[in-house]
Amino acid sequence: MPEPFALADLPALDGDVFGDDANLAAAARDWGHIVQARPRVVIRPATAADVAAVVGFAAKRGIPVAARGSGHSPFGQSQAAGGIVLDMTGLRTVHASTGNNVVVDAGARWQQVLGATLPRGLTPPVLTDYLELTVGGTLAVGGVGGATQHHGMQTDTVIELDVVTGTGELTRCSADENAELFDAVRAGLGQCGIITRATIRLQPAKQRARRWKLYYDSLEDFLADQRTAVTDRRFDYLEGQLVLDDETGEWRYLLEATTYFSLPDQPDEHELLGDLSFTRETAETEDSTYLEFLDRMAEGEAVLREEGSWFHPHPWLNVFVSDDEVDTVVAETLAGTTGADLGDSGLVMLYPVRHEVLTTPLTRVPSGDVVWLFALLRTGNPYDPAGVARMIRLNADLYERVTPSGGTVYPVNALPMTEQDWKDHFGNAWEALESAKKTYDPAGVLTGGQGVFGGGA
Repeated sequence: MPEPFALADLPALDGDVFGDDANLAAAARDWGHIVQARPRVVIRPATAADVAAVVGFAAKRGIPVAARGSGHSPFGQSQAAGGIVLDMTGLRTVHASTGNNVVVDAGARWQQVLGATLPRGLTPPVLTDYLELTVGGTLAVGGVGGATQHHGMQTDTVIELDVVTGTGELTRCSADENAELFDAVRAGLGQCGIITRATIRLQPAKQRARRWKLYYDSLEDFLADQRTAVTDRRFDYLEGQLVLDDETGEWRYLLEATTYFSLPDQPDEHELLGDLSFTRETAETEDSTYLEFLDRMAEGEAVLREEGSWFHPHPWLNVFVSDDEVDTVVAETLAGTTGADLGDSGLVMLYPVRHEVLTTPLTRVPSGDVVWLFALLRTGNPYDPAGVARMIRLNADLYERVTPSGGTVYPVNALPMTEQDWKDHFGNAWEALESAKKTYDPAGVLTGGQGVFGGGA
């Protein structure tokens, strides 16, 4: 247990300190609504110096600290039982910048970043499907989306970071300066430092997006067309969904393929779609602005909030599967998956990424030219804890199915993992991460909810 401390013991801060029941209860929950771990205090820092002061205070006393952005973790990863939760949304400035970079505080949401860059005709190369996530939150795990096939993870587009290490030191790092810390923090699950500011590479943004929804009755054809599309890089955005027909119990396969363009140019539909094997009569086409496409989840979020399932348990699982194994793994998983295994608003996703664009050392994926993100985004019943526990066991079963053949996790899951599991996951990168942990967080106070070095959910 952490050493007891009084709020009066905390260092002087410019930000806000909350010890009331409402704020502590909120910080004890996350998007997953599965794990609850109540902190001693919630602090909303106003400056990076506040973060450094709090972490330095905690390190001297062995008090656990976790940074929290939008609280979208599913399994207690951003919680700190009896410790300190740093509400990073107090650091949310998108700073004035020139050239093809943007400097942004870690608590800013990607929606805010776009609001600052699009008027300049620029965009981050990779965006997550949900834009209300914070910059620091996604950089701590990697940041994956439909453009990852071209540009890698969001961590692959970062130029420089300001980081508070586990000793309370505020440090700037990049590929050329403090490179060991840079590599330990990007997709490092918050184990070696808390990101306070990031410089992100930008690229020119197009004005419009054309999205095709292409449906398949055959998993084989669906996978083959995804392989074709990712290999020849014909779409700017590429993701796939596996859709269960509630009436027939049959699976259908949906390829979402999007091309960006600026008027008066138009996408060549025949060139893009002509050799693909989707069912022509069911295809859908939608044109929108670039921003409308990127923020398309906003409408769905409003619906889920209104009906209540936004606040239900979310025992999610995201794994990377090799190209050699994906056909078998997906077919076997779908054969054993019912609507009850996914929940009312559950979703299954599957899409390929070119391995060569994934350059962040702590992003771990199987070998091969192409790897596949396979995600079962389950929604549990809040009044059926046994059913939620069953979903978590199903996650563990799939994890155990894919890891012997080189499968890995994308680490935003409701999945109990031991320290040995994490060692196996990081593989030949484990030694470097362990060394960095000893260097930058020798007291072991940072982000214990991930369970990488013991502890966790």
